[in-house]
Amino acid sequence: MRFTSKFWLKFSLINLLIVALLGLLMRYKIGFEFPFLDQKNLQHSHSHFAFAGWISHTLMVLMVWFLEKRAKKKEQKINRLFSYNMLLTSNLICAYGMLIFFIFQGYAAMSIIFSTASILVAYVFGYQYWKDLKMVDQTLFSVNWFKAAVFFNIISSLGTFALAYMMITKNIHQKEYLASIYYYLHFQYNGWFFFACMGLLADFFDLKTSDHPFYKKSFWLFFIACIPAYFLSTLWLDLPLWIYILTLIAAFFQVYAWSVFLIVLLKTKKTILKNYPFFLRYIIVFIAVACSVKLLLQLGSTIPALSKLAFGFRPIVIAYLHLVLLAIISLFLLFYVFANHFFFIQKPIKFGIILFSIGVFLNEMILAVQGVTSFSYTIIPFVNELLFSAAVVLVLGIGITTFYSVKKS
Repeated sequence: MRFTSKFWLKFSLINLLIVALLGLLMRYKIGFEFPFLDQKNLQHSHSHFAFAGWISHTLMVLMVWFLEKRAKKKEQKINRLFSYNMLLTSNLICAYGMLIFFIFQGYAAMSIIFSTASILVAYVFGYQYWKDLKMVDQTLFSVNWFKAAVFFNIISSLGTFALAYMMITKNIHQKEYLASIYYYLHFQYNGWFFFACMGLLADFFDLKTSDHPFYKKSFWLFFIACIPAYFLSTLWLDLPLWIYILTLIAAFFQVYAWSVFLIVLLKTKKTILKNYPFFLRYIIVFIAVACSVKLLLQLGSTIPALSKLAFGFRPIVIAYLHLVLLAIISLFLLFYVFANHFFFIQKPIKFGIILFSIGVFLNEMILAVQGVTSFSYTIIPFVNELLFSAAVVLVLGIGITTFYSVKKS
């Protein structure tokens, strides 16, 4: 079976719809009466499936498509791409296994087996992909980003192994437990997801390291900063002063690298976007603004008083996680898929993507307002109903997009 990107990307869109439906169900349980299914189990299913079934699956497909497109020798491309079909199939089996068993069992034998298997699939994919990157021109700016992405994906698993050890030994301490969770999340969100998306962005604009001297510098600033930036998630711990200073420098490096990278990109590649429809240009601007806000928030969180407030209120944490997952990563992947014409863009698809982006904006705005007002312990009337309404918009948006993308024209 030959590798067919469009075939695998249909699963991506269907999986994103499932993620949105799970989010809608959780919002319904919070705002209205629905005694069936455990909320915590739904949350685990929602997050694990979003990571494995939607984002990781889509990144793998698009990264393999990059190999297929950029391979210097056709025979290399044909011979090596077969194994990725098996890896993607295995990853989807693991994702659907986690989707089902986390809902009905929570953290139990079967859900742990599937989540462990998904880590092993990530290891094999990382090893295979690192080797296969030799097939492409090494001056392409995407290459380093993709290598870093698979590296961070692999080391993120150390957080899950630490959690597993604590559960097996029944020696769970709250601080170590949270630190392990944030370790995994950081190197997934800010490592695997972000670096892979930057690799795709570099491919979209056809960037080479020789195009501008700052390109290579921006990569190394982000790569070096990513490791100490983990401590941005643990500022609530009693960290030594030298780690705090290192964390502050990492946050500044990221803001600086992103700002200059954007300026250079706008100066040199702005005309490329003029060839794309308005709704895609609007989406990429939305993503750039969201990413800028995210990096500035990280820098702001280094102020001790703000850090204590942020980590002390759950709506703030949820708002930040969804800012990264929805407003940056998910919207970028949708942008990349449709900008590269994997699916014919019909009017309903345009409407669906715009509606989805509106749902993302509403969700973030409501969570942000809820988070800010929680500082003064002010309760927003009908906030759960408002969040449920935003979830409905998200489901409708991605539902319309998926239906018209997957169905035969």
